[in-house]
Formats: sequence, structure tokens, C-alpha cells
Amino acid sequence: MTDTKTPTPRDAFELLLAGNQRFLAGTPEHPHQDATRRAQIAPAQKPFAVLFGCSDSRLAAEIIFDQGLGDLFVVRTAGHVGGAETLGSIEYGVSVLDCPLVVVLGHDSCGAIAAACAAADGGHVPAGFVRDVVERVTPSVLAARAAGRHQPEEILAEHIERTVDLLLERSRVLADRVAAGQAAVVGLSYRLADGSAQLVATRGIDAAVPAVS
Repeated sequence: MTDTKTPTPRDAFELLLAGNQRFLAGTPEHPHQDATRRAQIAPAQKPFAVLFGCSDSRLAAEIIFDQGLGDLFVVRTAGHVGGAETLGSIEYGVSVLDCPLVVVLGHDSCGAIAAACAAADGGHVPAGFVRDVVERVTPSVLAARAAGRHQPEEILAEHIERTVDLLLERSRVLADRVAAGQAAVVGLSYRLADGSAQLVATRGIDAAVPAVS
């Protein structure tokens, strides 16, 4: 992304999806990964999107969306669970760096979601701070099941959408930007096997959300 003009939320969304399509097709361009780009952004950064995703090692944002240095402001936690530090980081990306798009990125075969499902079924609950991660995911599991959605992909979609809404509920900065049309929040579900990012939820831009399959 160039540093001359801030894109609209839709422009940023389409730019991100275009990169994923290149990655999916096996034709990545690897933009903004050379010495020229490194020197260009050394004085300041102007990423076009905040990417809040799971810490899973298979979810490297710049790779799966075919972006480079200075393009994405990335925040990652296990199970993309949010706390004060996470919200502060996202707000920094939106209010200070002027990112017009926030993306919540989840994925199939997520260990945090699997652990939360096991815990909800009366199984073992991890010790230490991993327990805190599982407890933050568990409400999504319970909400999905209460709505009759029991398949793994349905629970994942529920967790992604709940995370999108949680960001807007807890962050006045983000909610105000979305209300003013200055930013959008979308939820994407990444498929590990084929590399595709499927739209699950959108707030602030109109886009068709396909049925979970």
C-alpha cells in the first residue's frame, strides 16, 4: 500500500482479499519486501489494516494476504481473545495510525476452540494462563450450541463474530470510527488446507456473508 492516501474501508478490504486470492492461486507478488520499501517506511508507518488474529504459527498474516513491510498492523493472541492490551493495540492502529480496516482472523482446527469445547463437555481444563484463554473462548462455544450450531465450523464462525462485536462493544474509539464511516470491522475464517479466507461477519461495509459450509 502506498503512503500517500488513506484508503476507504472498502478499498482496504478489497486489497486484503486480492492478496489472499493471489496466495490461494499460488501466484503471490511478495510486495513491499525489498530494501527500497524498508528505507521508505523507516521514518513512519501507515498500514492499511489492523489484523487481529490467532497466534497459530500457520496464520502468518503477511504471507496469507500477500502483503509486505508496513502494510499490516498485526495483533495476535491464542484464540484471538481480547484483553486491555489487545484493545489498546487495536485502538492505536485505528486512532494513531489511521487504519480504516480491522480484521478479526480465526481459523479451522484452532486449539483454543477445541480446548474450550472439551472444557464445556466436562473435560480437562488447562492450568496456568492457558486456562484464561479457554475461559474467554467458552462463551462462544456455549452460544453456538445454544443456537443449535454444533459443527466445528459453526462454532468457529460464532467465535469470530462474537469477537468482532466484542471489539465494538468495548472500544468506543473503534465504534465511533465505524459509526462515522471512517473504519470497518470484518471477521474472516481461514482454512488451513486450501489457504482461503472466508468472510464471516462485517460491520461498517456492505458485503455478502456466505453460509457456513
